[in-house]
Parts: sequence; structure tokens; C-alpha cells
Amino acid sequence: MSTKTRLGIMMFLQYAIWGAWAPVLSEYLMNQLGFTGVQVGWIYAVLPLATIVAPFLGGQVADRWLASEKVIAMLQLAGGVLLLAMSRITSYGTLLPLMFLYCLLYAPTLAITNSIAMINLESSEKEFGRIRVWGTIGWIAAGWLLAAWRYAGQSLMLRGDTLFLAGIFSLIMGLQAFSLPHTPPKKEGVNPFAFLEALKMLRDKNFLIFVSITFVVATELEFYYILTAPFLQSPVIGLPAKSISAVMTIAQVAEIFVMAFLLSLFLEKYGMRNTLAIGALAWPVRYIIFAIGTPAWLVIASLALHGFCYVFFFTAAFIYVDKVAPSDIRASAQSLIAIIALGLGRFIGSLFAGWIKDTFTAAGVTNWRAVFLVPCVLTILCALAFVLFFREQREAGKAQATT
Repeated sequence: MSTKTRLGIMMFLQYAIWGAWAPVLSEYLMNQLGFTGVQVGWIYAVLPLATIVAPFLGGQVADRWLASEKVIAMLQLAGGVLLLAMSRITSYGTLLPLMFLYCLLYAPTLAITNSIAMINLESSEKEFGRIRVWGTIGWIAAGWLLAAWRYAGQSLMLRGDTLFLAGIFSLIMGLQAFSLPHTPPKKEGVNPFAFLEALKMLRDKNFLIFVSITFVVATELEFYYILTAPFLQSPVIGLPAKSISAVMTIAQVAEIFVMAFLLSLFLEKYGMRNTLAIGALAWPVRYIIFAIGTPAWLVIASLALHGFCYVFFFTAAFIYVDKVAPSDIRASAQSLIAIIALGLGRFIGSLFAGWIKDTFTAAGVTNWRAVFLVPCVLTILCALAFVLFFREQREAGKAQATT
């Protein structure tokens, strides 16, 4: 089996694990286990929290002491066992710490799988995208497989099936990791102050504006990830729980289309600032449609806007950081934006989304219009702030920190 095929399978499994539980776990926790919005918010918040902490630990192990493929194997096998155990747990007090422990195992693998792919490809710039897209396909496949499982029949239904399926994928990936190309630790030291140098980029006014808006938009990302599944199953839309995991893959199909065909076209034709602006404007459009809540087909179709929201804003944001960061601190600059957006932003956003859901729920009935007007207003303000105040730094290294 070729190296690229093995790397593609690795990406497929890495994101199939995440895609098996993330889109629909909230619906399971709220509707079957009776957790409150705040409790569900905390369950979702532990992954961003682990994303802040764990990559440094996992990266150190993979960089200095143990081959990367063995690190992945150990983390995924242990994570798989935890997921299978969590699928049988119904107590919030037990599930929350186990979820945090699981996320501490899973979060480092996100960065290490990227590292393995880039190290073992001849040209990461040209080939990484074609490998990474298998991750999105894996996310979609997990959603469809879960839906097919639920439609297969009552006799095959299993409590906590979303976590159970993720656990199976994790165990398979743990075994598959032993077949990955050998990627030994580098051992040589890295600049321990590179991250501090990246922090100095915030002295630049435009970079600070960019990072601040990215942080706020990231908090609103959790309204989509946590609340979309229970919203689609609510009487407002009325989708059966069996079909939600498959329906929500519309977002990932759109993501593949936008990433493959539109992103490079828009960047070339309209530039980075306008592409980011389009991404920022797509967010309130989606939440306006969610807030209106009718017709149902339009709400379902608007899931495709996730492709524009995520790719035109977050993917373009990482490209922008790579463009403006000095070459010797690019990796740290990427870590900085990842921690602020995908770590702190999603952590606070998870708690915020759960609190808002509870705030607008009375007697077991949620006012979804009021819930989604909150991210709608905030993302409108972000889009306006971006258009009015952000100016693109066109020269590489312009945002270089001064000492």
C-alpha cells in the first residue's frame, strides 16, 4: 500500500472519529439523557480546553522521545476504550471528567497526524490538501454510517451509539497507526521563545483586529456545532433523530466543494481581505435563516453555508497568518491563532451557547428564534467591524514584531 494511501486512511479515520460524535452528541445528551444546555456546553467545552493544553504535551513526546505513529497508536487505542465506556454512562458527573480525559488523548493527534502527513509527502504544499480532504470525507462517512445504523432497525439500536461508533473508529485507527510511515522523533531542540515572538505580532493594529474578530466568530461556531442537531429535531424543523447525522453532512459536502473549487479562485480574484469579508458575512446569513426557522427546506439548505463560513473565514485565516508571519515563527503564529480561535474561542463559545439555550428554554420548550438571534447579532457586528476596520497586510512579514 502506498504512503499516500496510508496517510489518506489515517486522515479518514482521524475525522471519522470526531464526525461520529460531534454533530449529534448534543441531541443525545439533551433529549435522551436530559442534560441541561449548560451541562452540554461543558461537555463540548472540554475539547477546546484540551486543544489548548494537550498539543504541547503530545508534540513534545512525538518530537523528542517516541515515533509519531506509535504516539498516535497509543492515544487512539486508549481513546477508543474510553469512548466505548462513555457510551454506557448516563451520569453527567461521571461523563464530564471522562470526556475531558478522552479529549486530552484525542487533541494531540490532530496536530501529529498533520505533522506525519507533511513530513512524509514529497511536496506538502501541493499534496497535503488532497490527503487532508479524506478527513472531511471521513467525517461525512461517519454521519451516514450512523444514520444507516439507526435506520437498520430497532434491534440494532444502542444507547450512546454516537460515542460507541466513535470508539470503534478510534480502535481501528489505533491499529492502523502501526502501518503508517515510520516518523522518528527529531530530538533536536526548538526555540522555546518562538511562541512569545508570535505574541508580539499582536502589537500590529490590523493583526490585533483580525485576531479579535476571529476570536468572537469562533465563539459563535459552537452555536452551530452544539445546537443545530437539537434544533433540527425540534418541532420547528421536525427531522427524525435517525436522519440528523446524515443531513448535517450537507455542511461538509459544501466544505469540500468550497475548498476544492472556490477558495483559491476567490483569493486570486478578490484578494484575502474580501474573501475573509465574504466568510464573515456568511455567518449572520446562516443564523438569520435559523432564527426565522421556516421553511424547513431552506433551513436544511442553509447548512451548506457552513462551507463558506468555515473555509472562507477560518481556512483563509490560517493562510493569512502564514502570509503575514515572519518565516521563523510561522508555526508558532499558527499555534497562536489556533489556540485563540479553536481553543479559547470554542471553549467560551461552548459554555455561552449552552447558557443561551437554557436562558431561552422554559417548561422544556426552547425559543429557537431568540437563541439564534444572539449569534446572528454578534456575527453581524463582527462582519461590520471587519469591513470597517481591518486592512490587509500585503507584504509577508509586515506584521513582524519589533523588539
